Amino acid sequence: MKTLLSKKVLIPLLALVMLAVGSSFKSDFFEIAKQIEIFTTLFKELNMNYVDETNPAELMDTAIKNMLDDLDPYTKFLNEQDVEAYKINNAGEYSGIGSLVRSYDSKLVIIEPYKGYPADKAGLKAGDEIIKIGDISIADFKDDASELLKGANNTKVEVTYQRQGKINTTVIEREAIEVDAVPFYNMVNENTGYIVLSKFNAKASSQTKAALLDLKGKGAEQIILDLRGNPGGLLSEAINVTNLFVPKGELIVTTKSKVKKFNSEYKTKNQPVEEDIPLVVLINGGSASASEIVSGSLQDLDRAVIIGARSFGKGLVQRPLRLTYGTQLKVTISRYYTPSGRCIQSLDYWNRDENGNAVKTTKFNEFRTRNGRKVEDGGGVMPDIEIAALKTNALTKALINNSVVFDFATNYYYQNTITNVADFDFSSSDFEEFRNYVSQSNFNFETKTEKALKEAITGDDKAIYGADIQDSYKSLLAEISKRKLNALETYQKEIQINLQDEIIKRYFYREGLYQYYLKNDEAILTAVDLMEDKAKYQSVLK
Repeated sequence: MKTLLSKKVLIPLLALVMLAVGSSFKSDFFEIAKQIEIFTTLFKELNMNYVDETNPAELMDTAIKNMLDDLDPYTKFLNEQDVEAYKINNAGEYSGIGSLVRSYDSKLVIIEPYKGYPADKAGLKAGDEIIKIGDISIADFKDDASELLKGANNTKVEVTYQRQGKINTTVIEREAIEVDAVPFYNMVNENTGYIVLSKFNAKASSQTKAALLDLKGKGAEQIILDLRGNPGGLLSEAINVTNLFVPKGELIVTTKSKVKKFNSEYKTKNQPVEEDIPLVVLINGGSASASEIVSGSLQDLDRAVIIGARSFGKGLVQRPLRLTYGTQLKVTISRYYTPSGRCIQSLDYWNRDENGNAVKTTKFNEFRTRNGRKVEDGGGVMPDIEIAALKTNALTKALINNSVVFDFATNYYYQNTITNVADFDFSSSDFEEFRNYVSQSNFNFETKTEKALKEAITGDDKAIYGADIQDSYKSLLAEISKRKLNALETYQKEIQINLQDEIIKRYFYREGLYQYYLKNDEAILTAVDLMEDKAKYQSVLK
């Protein structure tokens, strides 16, 4: 019995020692082995003795994912299905219906059908609620029902969906879907080219290069690179995209980790396509990770003027590590630093507040660009020229996250006819209609002040305050609720931009939205004006 127990502890201990030596990881090896053994025996006893039948795979999946939730939102356990989805996202190719879909308990909502792809050909529109796929009701399907829409090329699937209260059916024939990293590029005027880079998949640098060369052939003497809403992707592609505009051998990003082998310096390897062409990069709060490597490095090297709003602030690097049975661990291995030495990570996941939320960086360190301009770390990339309407605020985010903007756009589409994107005009009466829509909806946006007041009213001390004080609290809450509705006017410009974007996509797809931007987008117009004034452009960089 003693020999058996020794082997039982020795084997995991040896494995852990080998892992630790290979990664220079210092820890209490006995404590790790102890906790592994406790978990193993618990898992075994639970599955053997629990009153009902258990699903060991689901239990373990839940246990692992909950454990990782205490670290950061980017460290994830990928089961076999997750691994495939991860590969598809980075490759930019998959087989399916060609639509962005959001999953709910009882339905799948079409968020954006891609022009010319199966969902679009089958007549599906943004806002359609899929309630049945084949003979399977979404409400009765426990797993991710969106997986049922995937399948081999040329296979068909029948879907039942609800649109504006009516039930419809259609048949979708799946096909190969190619997700472009550059969904749009065009000339803004006779000498200004505009490139939208929406994600950093394996096609990012090659498609950006192709767009750049094509625009140069059409007369582009200055370039606007739009990274707004780009969530990032492959680190290698971020370096390759930057390399299109900076010389070979230039340091773009440094990664620093407690594990020595993950400490690296990444430099450009190729000759640039355009080393001197005037360049403006557009960013906003949705520009993250690889987008921040590109914008941050171009800013540090004084190679581009950054216009827009502060970026997201993701300075953490992940790497997929292979586990057994086709699973992987996508783990945060290091932080990245731009050429000036700054890390732009915004949230501190290792020093949380009393509610367990990551703490937002409020103290920034100062760094210098190559030309000596001041830049800061810790809160995303700060643009050289800010566009106020692109700044994020809690109310606008809440309206978007609660699908209020999306649902209003759906109703707008079925109530209004627009045949040309140039004719689109979101009027003041349209915004007033949106304001009424919000007031009549069940939209509930709770501020920190409201939360504190409600806790005070319902807390243990309410008996001490007395009825008159509680009534005052309630009156104050009612007034706050009223003022929140008035805040729609305060942030009208920011909210209206999101409404316009969502509405235009309904009529003219994403391509039409970018066409609209060329003539109406404040950031693009600001960029064009800046580059037309050569002295002003150079003064920003110097």
